[in-house]
Amino acid sequence: MSYATLMVHLEIDCSNDVRLQIACDLAEQFDAKLIGIAASNPQPSYYATGTFAHDLVQQLRAQVKQQMAETEERFHAAAHKRARELEWRSAMESPTSFVSREARAADLIIAGASRDGGLIDSLRRLDPSELVLRAGRPMLVVPPEAEYLRLSNIVVTWKDSREAKRAVVDALPLLHRAKDVTVVEVVEGADNRPAAQARVNDVAAWLGQHAITAVGRVINATDEMQELDTLFQQACDLIVAGAYGHTRFRELVFGGVTRNLLTRSRRCSLLSH
Repeated sequence: MSYATLMVHLEIDCSNDVRLQIACDLAEQFDAKLIGIAASNPQPSYYATGTFAHDLVQQLRAQVKQQMAETEERFHAAAHKRARELEWRSAMESPTSFVSREARAADLIIAGASRDGGLIDSLRRLDPSELVLRAGRPMLVVPPEAEYLRLSNIVVTWKDSREAKRAVVDALPLLHRAKDVTVVEVVEGADNRPAAQARVNDVAAWLGQHAITAVGRVINATDEMQELDTLFQQACDLIVAGAYGHTRFRELVFGGVTRNLLTRSRRCSLLSH
């Protein structure tokens, strides 16, 4: 199993160097086609009417068009001879809507993490929380603190949910390249530990059938996020997780693994819904 086509989303008004470097590295490793994609909806950030509004929109469109051309040029310069084939796609519309629609052309989407919480300007910024729900493809999330993507130590965060089952399948090409793979489930109370250990052992054994050596680990804790944060910071290169096993509203109110990975984690993560 491999990734034949990768899609990397690029912002048109800020640095994409690390995200692009990771995309190129993966394209080389998998001998994959690489699609660069960008979008922005050039609408005024305040209400305006008449000739003034028309002139303002035209000015914004010209600015966005120039920024997209510059971003495309940087994409081709960085990815030249790094991928089996290159393609560029762009549009003047909401980035999340455009990328989620174009995701049909890729096996894996590479996008940036969000540090804006619920204050994302959806006309100009991609919302990774929304994209992972709409794309129908796994998403590799690259936080701004990342410098590169190593695949030595991968942690699979397990819940017995369809999202987690989907994520571990989607991550198989990356898991094959890992030296150490740990399947982790966090439980509250010692009584729940035996059943959880059986679940992670099942997942580790299933990975073994795919020639991937993995171990199952159960953490007994009352604070799931605190324990996972500690684990992630120790020696983890990549986190694999099902996205929004709870509803997005519940995670927004109470917090959760998906929200943490999208807004706080300093590690790259592969998410599937």
